[in-house]
Amino acid sequence: MQEVYQQATVRTTAPQGGQRWIVVGCAFLVAAVSYLDRNNISIAAGPLQRQFLLSNVQLGAVFSAFVLGYALSQPLAGRVADRIGASRAIAIAIIWWSVFTALLPFVPATLSYSIGLLMAVRFLLGVGESIIFPASNRLIASWIPLQERGLANGIIFSGVGVGGSAAPPLITAIMVRYQWHWAFWLCALIGLLAGALWIALVRDTPAEQNRVGGAELHYIQAGLPIASSSPPLSTVHWRVILSDRHVLMLTVSYFCYGYVAYIFFTWLFKYLSDVRGLSLRSSAIYTMLPFIAMAVASSLGGWVSDRLLVPFGKRVARCGIAALGLLIAGIFVWLATQVHDTRVAALVLAGGAGALYFAQSAYWAMSADMGGASAGAVSGVMNMGCQLGGAVTASLTPVVATQLGWTASFALAAGICLVGAIAWAFIDPFHTVTDRSV
Repeated sequence: MQEVYQQATVRTTAPQGGQRWIVVGCAFLVAAVSYLDRNNISIAAGPLQRQFLLSNVQLGAVFSAFVLGYALSQPLAGRVADRIGASRAIAIAIIWWSVFTALLPFVPATLSYSIGLLMAVRFLLGVGESIIFPASNRLIASWIPLQERGLANGIIFSGVGVGGSAAPPLITAIMVRYQWHWAFWLCALIGLLAGALWIALVRDTPAEQNRVGGAELHYIQAGLPIASSSPPLSTVHWRVILSDRHVLMLTVSYFCYGYVAYIFFTWLFKYLSDVRGLSLRSSAIYTMLPFIAMAVASSLGGWVSDRLLVPFGKRVARCGIAALGLLIAGIFVWLATQVHDTRVAALVLAGGAGALYFAQSAYWAMSADMGGASAGAVSGVMNMGCQLGGAVTASLTPVVATQLGWTASFALAAGICLVGAIAWAFIDPFHTVTDRSV
């Protein structure tokens, strides 16, 4: 199957309507809430450790349990989104993860297997959240024309930064005024409210949404890829996806991306408070900075990628942007280890986080283009790599820090960024995953 794009329409047709951006906005909100729910435990790590008598290595195991549940569920989550519809899959997922967010404070601390229960709850929370981005990518493949996919993905992933930046002040304020348990219950309630909004506003395709006008529907359809030899809704066999070398290299690069990203999601708050010596409130403020940078850079990277797409093509707009972002992120993360002033180091790390998320939308735009009707499954495999990288860093970071120091932990992350950047040189941006592409 050769997949081609209506480039003339992409170049000349003016954007029409705004319902597709409401869908993108809802996906942004869901992403923000999901990262609030996954990051709350890193902010509450101190009181959680004291109540359950956890070492840093044991805490790392609890962190990793979420990421493993998230990672191992990715391919199946993507296929579920392809099969039952992305909007329905995300609605079910929001209810699922909100329930397990609320359950964690009910785990008793006095049992010999309490840490196992904590890990089980976090693992199942990860399973619930695993559907978000593969399903969102399936929506992008149905709702967003090629020339707007970079920006759309950038907006959705800026929700990661917004949710991540909201977590430190919100969770800290609740812990200071009440107990840490209330932070989880409030997060669960916010999730259910977001779910109600999602169910009300989002459908799987523009044709199913009666608020989409004829002009916008035509504009969307004109910018979608045309499959010349397969039915529009056909999906590709798992064997083909898992053996495709371009999907493999995309997954390897995203593994490297995830390794670095999860240092910010799991260990940054504790690093600033325990290692760098900031107070609880100061740690909350400075932990916000990388997530603010993520939110800004994610949308900016998507916008820049879309602007470069027509004049320079996918090699520059997708591969080049992603490789450059990872390279700069590695430089910033390494430089942070050389800075003695804690506040300056936090600012440098924020620069690294921003550069990393400048590359984010390119991964998802590429997987949507490669996957077509199997975009959920392809992006699920790719995102499994990212989350496995996160599971490794959640567990490995405290081990490396204990044996070699925290500087070595961040230097290792900087080197892994370089590997992720190099992997983009081996990805064909025009490749599509088909039953004859092995």
